[in-house]
Amino acid sequence: MRTIKNAICVHEEDFGILWKHTDVDGHTEVRRGRRFVVSSIVTVNNYEYGYFWYFYQDGSIEFEAKLTGIVLTLADTPGVDHPSATELEPGLWAPYHQHILCARMDLDIDGTDNSVVEVESFAHPIGEKNPYGGAYETRESILASEKKAQRLIDPMKSRFWKIINPNKNNHVGHSVGYKLIPGHTTFPLALEESVLGKRAGFMYKHLWVTPNKDQERYPAGDYPFQHDGGAGLPEWSAADRPTENTDVVMWYVFGTNHIPRTEDWPVMPVERTGFHLKPSGFFRRSPAMDVVASEPLDPQCH
Repeated sequence: MRTIKNAICVHEEDFGILWKHTDVDGHTEVRRGRRFVVSSIVTVNNYEYGYFWYFYQDGSIEFEAKLTGIVLTLADTPGVDHPSATELEPGLWAPYHQHILCARMDLDIDGTDNSVVEVESFAHPIGEKNPYGGAYETRESILASEKKAQRLIDPMKSRFWKIINPNKNNHVGHSVGYKLIPGHTTFPLALEESVLGKRAGFMYKHLWVTPNKDQERYPAGDYPFQHDGGAGLPEWSAADRPTENTDVVMWYVFGTNHIPRTEDWPVMPVERTGFHLKPSGFFRRSPAMDVVASEPLDPQCH
């Protein structure tokens, strides 16, 4: 066995149906999808964190964190009540905990001067414009400064964010961009006044946007264990610098709330969290249309 330090894994894998349609005359077209994978896995004490970037043929990008390893445990008298832990075996408990991650993304959409836009969906009241009650629209707001860009996810409004280049328009006159779509995530349960909450203050917002500065690399600052709290994103964003039509960095905070199960013992099956980046007005049409059809082994199969 040979160990390669600071290595990444690069491979391609099948990913099922890319697109498919059956016409009214019964003619069917289908394309199989493949994705390009760049990954690495790090062992942090008892846990393994797998970081997987997926690049798809439709121009979209996905990040997935895979959490596995051995859960932290504590021992006590069998049957004792622990309100913040799960009893895995008689006398063996796994404490409740959360995994909070942050992705720093300097995307540069068709150039360095970008803006971040929040998009929400809202329904019309029933009336002349919405006689059947099924119509809805979207509302867009530019996050023009650091304080305005401190945002939370809101599934009730189907909220997502776009990073656009306001200086580059597509073929229908709209700014080219990519949209950030939240995946499975959570909100921190540690109180903001706790030691953890002070040192990792960034985790109380799902989105931050800052001007791009090389020295601003880590959301909790360079040395969080040697700091009383407030370093990193909360400190930088206090200046409320402009974030419109300039070189910006998007910070997306996500994670998972792990209430251990007996099935997580002795080695935990993978738990997943992450997000998607999808082109939004960036391409003229689907970039997946030129994918070559597979040759069927059986004429009845697609």
